[in-house]
Amino acid sequence: MNLKLVIFLPAILLVTGLQVLGQQKLKTRNVVLVTLDGMRWQEVFRGADKQLINSDYTRDQKRISSKFWLESAQERRKVLLPFFWSTLSQNGQLYGNRDLGNKAEVANQYHFSYPGYNELLTGFPDDRVNSNDKNYNPNVNLLEYVNKQKGFEGKVASFSSWDVFPYILNDKRSGLLVNSGIQDLNLKNMSKELTLLNQLQQQSLSPVGDDVRQDVFTYQFSKQYMKQYKPRLMYIAFDETDDYAHAGAYHYYLKQAQKEDAMLADLWNYIQSDPFYKDQTTLIITCDHGRGETPLAAWKDHGAKVEGSEYTWVAVIGPDTPAKGEMKASEDILYHKQIAQTISVLLGLDFKSASGHETGTEIKSFYK
Repeated sequence: MNLKLVIFLPAILLVTGLQVLGQQKLKTRNVVLVTLDGMRWQEVFRGADKQLINSDYTRDQKRISSKFWLESAQERRKVLLPFFWSTLSQNGQLYGNRDLGNKAEVANQYHFSYPGYNELLTGFPDDRVNSNDKNYNPNVNLLEYVNKQKGFEGKVASFSSWDVFPYILNDKRSGLLVNSGIQDLNLKNMSKELTLLNQLQQQSLSPVGDDVRQDVFTYQFSKQYMKQYKPRLMYIAFDETDDYAHAGAYHYYLKQAQKEDAMLADLWNYIQSDPFYKDQTTLIITCDHGRGETPLAAWKDHGAKVEGSEYTWVAVIGPDTPAKGEMKASEDILYHKQIAQTISVLLGLDFKSASGHETGTEIKSFYK
């Protein structure tokens, strides 16, 4: 054998070995991404808003105030989102408290749902994606990419309340499992729990519209699917916080946020009880856009003309995430376009290099 080749081969093996060792430093084998549509950073970090409780946007103000209002913002947010301000704050990281100078934002110029989800899932804001219409997304998304990687084939799934997600994730091209709206789930050998959920969602009436499934069904479909099929990348998209806000029903907005926090607590408890997921799974929670704050009526809305609706938040917990809790002041802004590449790095992949378009860089503080 050529002497140069003999010398060169160990060098290759050494570099490869270092790369493998570098990947082995991360314990994450699975990622669950959850979005709470239109959930404001203000409620996440400050709890319930007194002005809104005492406004025409809240029904039964006395009862809502007794349930959600406390003088301290730290106590208010703990009452509204107990999982966020116990388990997440103690063992994970929360970004986006602008009162502390920590900033999370969408990079797209539109500040509403489809452009926000496109940015989050494809890693870049695309000016062509400028409506919520049911148009198939031309951009390759993270889930589509991961589903084609060795060891992840058929191990990627998405469940969502809003029926536009098959278009956002382009299920026709991607071949992903995208179960949305009140679409029944039809798979071989489904558990009795999944079969029952099909029946229940068809027999229920969503209070927010025929195109939106109640979040409780989206959650239970996701959880039961995880139990039976063990996906390695799961995306769960809730919707009702945004719907109740648009409807101007602050009382329902608060109640739904609290219920979704309880679902997240139950999800994390399941993850940590299943040997397939326990201590090997990172949970990332965020939203697709923010909402307005002033004037008071602006909380109902968002979009390019609504000041502050680009402001968001992100939470993360997992085996590689340092327990830093609420992140403090930083010159750096966390952008949603960074999350896709971050998830791929956690899974030992490189979406940025393979996506065919520019993506945001990974958020290293999630795992360092």
